[in-house]
Amino acid sequence: MSVIEMKSIKREYRMETKKSRKKQSEAIIVRALRGLDFSAEQGEFVSVMGPSGSGKSTLMNILGCLDKPTSGTYALDGIETSSSNANTFAFIRNRKIGFVFQSFNLLARTTALENVELPLFYRQKDKKDMKQKSNLSRKERAMAALKEVGLENRMDHYPSQLSGGQQQRVAIARAMVNDPAFILADEPTGNLDTGMTLEIMGLFQQLNDRGKTIVMVTHEPELAAYTKRIITLRDGSLVSDTLVENRGNALADLAKWKNDHALLAEDL
Repeated sequence: MSVIEMKSIKREYRMETKKSRKKQSEAIIVRALRGLDFSAEQGEFVSVMGPSGSGKSTLMNILGCLDKPTSGTYALDGIETSSSNANTFAFIRNRKIGFVFQSFNLLARTTALENVELPLFYRQKDKKDMKQKSNLSRKERAMAALKEVGLENRMDHYPSQLSGGQQQRVAIARAMVNDPAFILADEPTGNLDTGMTLEIMGLFQQLNDRGKTIVMVTHEPELAAYTKRIITLRDGSLVSDTLVENRGNALADLAKWKNDHALLAEDL
């Protein structure tokens, strides 16, 4: 079953410039995406790569229903999004997509548990939907999500009391709490050191092994090696789509990294 089905996606931006002498405006068309085809099945772990200006951010915005394509179709979990209005877009973002960002985007004066509960507030009005989705209360669902990412003992902690890796785990729990069709991660380890990066990639691999669909935007090949499939963009076009052979094991690499650093500390 396709969670994501994109066909002939184009995104063009019209930029107005003024001529210096006649002071007349003329339009420059920037083609950020040029007829891109992309699909992802349930349970895939896909990384999106490409140099600066390749169209990664534009693709991420369309995948996340933060922007619409100029032309083409994008079906997300069976919902055609290309002609959706603002209300439908808001519904899709809340119910179908779990966002994980580089900067965590946690509320500073709110506990880990309350941060994870936040997406559920937007579903309170739809009582029928909530009843069908789960018999658990909002708090119970948030607690279950935090337990799934290994933070059952940090629920009452504020972001300032958590490490960077723990903050990103809270963000991942928040992304999962609505049981979205897929998780969209934008450079999710960009603010983390090597150990925490391996920790988060290991968590993503565990979640994916349990059936979660993940699309991750990254510019680091060593991180893409932990995913199952890599698509590469250049100049707004998809230039390669390859399966990852000899996929890395992030938790095994984390254990080795910790061991190496323990030995280094002993030498010092």
